[in-house]
Amino acid sequence: MTTLKATLKDDLTTAMKARDELRSSTLRLTLTAIAKEEVAGKSARELSDDEVLTVIAKEAKKRREAAEAFDQGGRAESAAKERAEGEILDAYLPKQLSDDELQVIVAEAVAEARAAGAEGPKAMGAVMKIVKPKVAGLADGGRVSAAVKSLLAG
Repeated sequence: MTTLKATLKDDLTTAMKARDELRSSTLRLTLTAIAKEEVAGKSARELSDDEVLTVIAKEAKKRREAAEAFDQGGRAESAAKERAEGEILDAYLPKQLSDDELQVIVAEAVAEARAAGAEGPKAMGAVMKIVKPKVAGLADGGRVSAAVKSLLAG
């Protein structure tokens, strides 16, 4: 079975042969981030596919934040490049939950937390604890907490 890291390396080779500069540089940066993560800590190790996904998600988030910053700074060209890199990375991530799917999961968690006696501000933490493992990698943390807040306020 091919690991996600091996797939990234194969895709980098393909992109280089095709002279696809954007894809090559994006994959190169991502593989560097993965390598850094592998040597971080006490001993070097091979990352699992889940850990590699976490690194890719972090890299994709950096691109989204950079694109927003460039937009605010009036640098549309740089923002477009960051967005394009983000899209390349998004292709390796699991499909994100739609707003409706997220609402359903959050609503179930709110009901579960209330049944366990969580009320008021404490309910937020209790609900997040239930929701987080269910949506790990499938929804951005900001989206999740916004959905939880709106349902608890509802």
